[in-house]
Amino acid sequence: MFIGHFAAGFAAKRWAPKVSLGLLVLAPLLLDVLWPFYSLAGIERFRIQAGGAPFHNLVFESYPWSHSLLMAVLYGVVMAALYQWRTGDVRGARVLAALVVSHWVFDWVTHDPDLPIWPGGPTTGLGLWRSVPGTVAVESLLFVVGVGLYLGATRSKDRIGVVALWTFLALIVLLYAISIVGPPPPLGAERLVSLTAMTFLIVLPIAWWIDKHRK
Repeated sequence: MFIGHFAAGFAAKRWAPKVSLGLLVLAPLLLDVLWPFYSLAGIERFRIQAGGAPFHNLVFESYPWSHSLLMAVLYGVVMAALYQWRTGDVRGARVLAALVVSHWVFDWVTHDPDLPIWPGGPTTGLGLWRSVPGTVAVESLLFVVGVGLYLGATRSKDRIGVVALWTFLALIVLLYAISIVGPPPPLGAERLVSLTAMTFLIVLPIAWWIDKHRK
């Protein structure tokens, strides 16, 4: 999943209006935010696969600390507890916890059977990625619905709230298209992939800024 995770964050604004879009996007992306740090630290492993089809360029050999169901639940609980402690917003905290866990659920649908239930435990995955058209159709539908729910739950305060939002959405779609039709990363460039993945952190302040211009 890629834009499917963004879709969850956008959609959640309807049920957690007090939570910034920055946090709502961070929550479903949190496992992927942690993954490159763990990979660079040698805690988790992946390799680039030569001639891999779209969505199969990377082989995830071991990522139990960022992508197991148990850890997703733990991260969700911690994020929710911190948010509730800072704001007192119980409803928003519950939504954030659900969003963190939603990442694993969405990945379970798309990934091959490589997602751990718990560190060292059995792995699972339904393998939607084996069908590129099926994956694109499902993710695109989720994205349209998620953005539609966000638009229905907010309205712009000014021109920035319109232009910046649609520019942001176009950038997400462009990055998704590149991940499908673009060239695979070169063999042996695992470190570069991890460093590149970290750049997605930039979307969080952008989402927060856009949300400040909508109500």
